[in-house]
Amino acid sequence: MSQAPSGANSCTSNDTHINQAQTKYPIDLFRGWPNPALLPVDALAKSAATVLSSPSIYESGLQYGPDEGYGPLREHIASWLGSFYRDELESEKRRRNPITAERLCVTGGASQNLACVLQVFTDSAYTRNIWMVAPTYYLACRIFHDAGFMGRLRGVPEDEEGIDLDVLERGLQEAEDKAASEGNTKPVYTLPRPWSKIYKHVIYLTPTFANPSMKVASLRRREGLVQLARRFDALIISDDVYDFLQWPSDPNATDIKDTACVPRLVDVDGYLDGGPIDEWGNAMSNGSFSKLIGPGMRVGWAEGTEKFAYGLSQAGSSRSGGAPSQLSSTFVDQLLPSGILQRHIKQELIPAYRARYNRIISAINDHLLPLGFKLPAGNQPISGGYFIWLDLPLSLTGDLLAQRALADEMLMIGSGTMFQVQDDCSENHQRFERSIRLCFAYERFEVLYEGVERLGNVARRMLTER
Repeated sequence: MSQAPSGANSCTSNDTHINQAQTKYPIDLFRGWPNPALLPVDALAKSAATVLSSPSIYESGLQYGPDEGYGPLREHIASWLGSFYRDELESEKRRRNPITAERLCVTGGASQNLACVLQVFTDSAYTRNIWMVAPTYYLACRIFHDAGFMGRLRGVPEDEEGIDLDVLERGLQEAEDKAASEGNTKPVYTLPRPWSKIYKHVIYLTPTFANPSMKVASLRRREGLVQLARRFDALIISDDVYDFLQWPSDPNATDIKDTACVPRLVDVDGYLDGGPIDEWGNAMSNGSFSKLIGPGMRVGWAEGTEKFAYGLSQAGSSRSGGAPSQLSSTFVDQLLPSGILQRHIKQELIPAYRARYNRIISAINDHLLPLGFKLPAGNQPISGGYFIWLDLPLSLTGDLLAQRALADEMLMIGSGTMFQVQDDCSENHQRFERSIRLCFAYERFEVLYEGVERLGNVARRMLTER
């Protein structure tokens, strides 16, 4: 029998895989959206009906609204946050720095608010750099670029406790030395205004269940980060959008906490060494209902000092149009004092997302870890959020694996290179070529295991080919 030409078998094999892929249904482990079945549609319908049948509510809801946001919602968010972020060991500190409506303003969601923070509290010439934990939430890079910081995003690596403070401190000091040598001593494009200050640096991170790395920054690391921010006049923008979605990493554990697993950075700034060093503070919390109620509501909140919250509410778009999402805010407000949202989180979201997490982790243990994949954040006692970050065997790259998974198995995943800090030219730049991100939140529960199994099949073939 004549021998087939070199590579013929592999080409035939690839054609077979492609043909098989065409008969498969797609599985999306990339999209970071909430599962549609978990949205509180019935509760929102009743809420909307109440609002739209009550002139005392809808008359203000359909107007521009106050810059700071719908007053009742701010009050109810403050009460809700105070309950969730309470800590009996820190009760005295909490009494000194309670969460009040005056420390909050309503936003159009975390992304929209990030842009507003930059408009009010940065100057694209005077503010030295944007420091981003790497890997990072990749879509934030465009927001920083739009604010004039293209080419000045800097990645800071993580370790098992979160952001690497030694690397960050060196970078901050180098940036200050450079600013001094260039005579960069005052804002250029943003004139002094009584409702804002201009920070020298911005530090951006998701400290709890980070997107994409899953990591939870330790309390010690959070306190160190606040101390650094105070030394270098930096504003910490903390995306706290996953905090409420938490559960024990142990699938057999029954003790699910109904309070936060660690204080937020804005809380740390509130109590550390007697509290903020000035009326503005050095940390703010960027919150959102997108992962709890639905992204389309476009309702979130920002929390900082009273001075900071008011200043943020004075962004030009709010001064002109009133608080973002005024009518949606009235719908959301109906869900808080009644306890509907709290019950939805506890009885629907946490059990569902925990089951999804355990399902996909089970598949990873069965099909990926034996091939040499690794879970960098796999030893945390608390898990949560939407995502799982995986390091690949040395012979694989995320870009090629994602391409082959889509072509061969109709499977969508996120390559690690998507989550690098864009345009970072520093020595700490990381590309994350040998990492991937999986999302367990969006796709149907019934196909999560199969999705990872398909990924394992692709990886196994690629490893064999090599």
